Amino acid sequence: MKCVICKHGNTQPGYATVTLERGDTVLVIRDVPAQICSECGEYYLDTATSTHVMALGEAAVQRHAKVEVLRYVA
Repeated sequence: MKCVICKHGNTQPGYATVTLERGDTVLVIRDVPAQICSECGEYYLDTATSTHVMALGEAAVQRHAKVEVLRYVA
């Protein structure tokens, strides 16, 4: 797909690092499957992956985590 951010690159399957912040919680999730722009590096998650990432973020907030780094596991 054509990147909607830079409008020049096409996306390719790859892995991204996603950082979520809410309140005092910072969550970094590595190796998240994504479509990544070949020009600017912007990433796009499919619906299932996005839902899983958001659930991981909510769980970190509920644990009152300050900073946490995870590796994505489907």
